[in-house]
Amino acid sequence: MGLKDRISGRIKKAAGDLAGDDGLRREGAREEGKADAKEDLQRAHEQVEEQAARVQESERAAERERSRRR
Repeated sequence: MGLKDRISGRIKKAAGDLAGDDGLRREGAREEGKADAKEDLQRAHEQVEEQAARVQESERAAERERSRRR
């Protein structure tokens, strides 16, 4: 995720360097930042999903224990 933004950003930064265009270089840096943000968001989403799975498993285990004690 964000690979397209990262590649595009690097190309723009390089083009900006070659052409002496600070605006193009800044635009490339922004796109790379966008890629970083997307990757951070994806990692956070994965962590939330993993935690939710652990909570569900814990709830199932607790329910099994309650059923066993009855």
